[in-house]
Amino acid sequence: MKNLLTIFLIITALGAGWFLRGSHSPGMPATASSVERKVLFYQSAMHPWIKSDKPGRCTICGMELTPVYEGDKGFDAAGGDVVPLTQSQIQVLQVQTVEARQQPLTKTLRVSGIINDDQRRHRILSAYVDGRIDKLFANYDGVEVVTGEPLALLYSPVLLQTEREYRQLTGELRKSTALRLRQMGLAEKQIEALDQKSATALNSEILAPLTGTVVERAVYEGQYVTMGQKLFAIADFSVMWFLFNAYEQDMPWIKVGQTVELSTPSVPGKVFAGKITFIDPNFDEATRSTQVRVELPNPMVAGRRELLHRLYAEGAVRVELPEVLTVPKSAVMQTGPEAVVYVDHGGGAYARSVVQLGRRADALLEIVSGIKAGDKVVTNGNLLIDGQAEMNRSFATPVVGIPLAALTDAQNKAISGFIKVADVMAAALAADDLAAFNKASETTMLQTGELIDTLKSNPDWKPKLDALDQSRHFHGFDDIQKARVAFHAFSVAATALLEPLRTVKGSPDFKVWECFMVDQVIPNVPAKSHWLQLTGRPGHNPYFGKDMLECVKEIKPGEALP
Repeated sequence: MKNLLTIFLIITALGAGWFLRGSHSPGMPATASSVERKVLFYQSAMHPWIKSDKPGRCTICGMELTPVYEGDKGFDAAGGDVVPLTQSQIQVLQVQTVEARQQPLTKTLRVSGIINDDQRRHRILSAYVDGRIDKLFANYDGVEVVTGEPLALLYSPVLLQTEREYRQLTGELRKSTALRLRQMGLAEKQIEALDQKSATALNSEILAPLTGTVVERAVYEGQYVTMGQKLFAIADFSVMWFLFNAYEQDMPWIKVGQTVELSTPSVPGKVFAGKITFIDPNFDEATRSTQVRVELPNPMVAGRRELLHRLYAEGAVRVELPEVLTVPKSAVMQTGPEAVVYVDHGGGAYARSVVQLGRRADALLEIVSGIKAGDKVVTNGNLLIDGQAEMNRSFATPVVGIPLAALTDAQNKAISGFIKVADVMAAALAADDLAAFNKASETTMLQTGELIDTLKSNPDWKPKLDALDQSRHFHGFDDIQKARVAFHAFSVAATALLEPLRTVKGSPDFKVWECFMVDQVIPNVPAKSHWLQLTGRPGHNPYFGKDMLECVKEIKPGEALP
């Protein structure tokens, strides 16, 4: 209970810290009025989790770190799925990471079952003719017998008469009588010895059909038996079967030919080894399990078999599979159908990643998708990091969408044409190509007018349409900076209008991208700004161009825009 209370207090303290940080405005570069203010730390505007107590450059994008002054909160971390931690917080939470890597999966399946005899070497010996048991040689359960050894003496008038006829006959009649004697249970060597058998002998021997142990004696001396009555059950214990149940989740690991090591309380301290020889293909519907057979040699030791019939035993199936992508079990948190790991992105940033799990080994889990080899996953402290991520998401303001009607074909066509023009303009600026931008903007007036005409029927859109109408005037620029200023106003209006339509039925597919620091190249505008692109190419920054081409963030449908 004390440990749970401690964890709760740490999570609450962390959440409160991030919440208080979120109540201030972003840190800005030093100005004349802030010269005397104390610098708390230096932070990357593009990758907020990269912080330093000294000036320098971002270890990810190379951008110069921005000073954050006393009273400012710095730049926001991107999204609730990335949790930034300071070095002191990492130490308090005792965060530990391990690389996901390709390696063999090893697993030990613990099983239990019963040691039984080989069913293929188990015989029931029944009476072939009516008669009386005059003498028992195998007169108790457990006696060891050898093939051809007498088990009992039987008095049978019918058998006795047939034996006398056999001695008197010749030729084909003798052969026919010999066949009748075989049907009455006599072995070949018994029939061959009938000529030497005394005429006064009244009994015939019942012989053991195999070498083994009498596991059941069903008659006593002097007992009359009838044809078909059970006399003995004999089992060969030289090879035993260890039978255990395997469940559905065990089947990916179990194969015929694998070695199983087992032990039994009746032979303490000794480990027996055998091979899996058979897996029953029929599953039990109630238990969702099937039976697996392991064959074990069972020689005589000091006059007895080491493994006795129907013993309880426990086994271990040790399996090693080829190399797969693995992480330690402690790295994965699974509540319900979703499995999650936290990946260390460096600089104190830990990103939540949903993974698909494969097979479960002793200490490792197979990862099918979600991360790649070399990613550093959190193995200790991930529970608290996940709690912080939940707090971050809970502090975010939910976006409540207004249901919109499906777009008409004309509206869809107008939006598609407009986005194509906006995409070409953004691509030109990202490439620092002013001539290409001027050429692409020539049709902006026309495409914007068509878009406004198709959407103006909805009065709710009028303010956004008016803003877009005022920003669509491009007459050619002789300076790329001026082009970017005009494009910024145009993109702000276009994104505000079209981004909510991405979730509307019939809307064309396009993407919205964000830059975190537009205010550093365009004066008197918010730090974050957006633009539209087609889905066929990666996000490239039109405001900074080649200087920071890939310093962008994609805004998913439904995410809030500032």
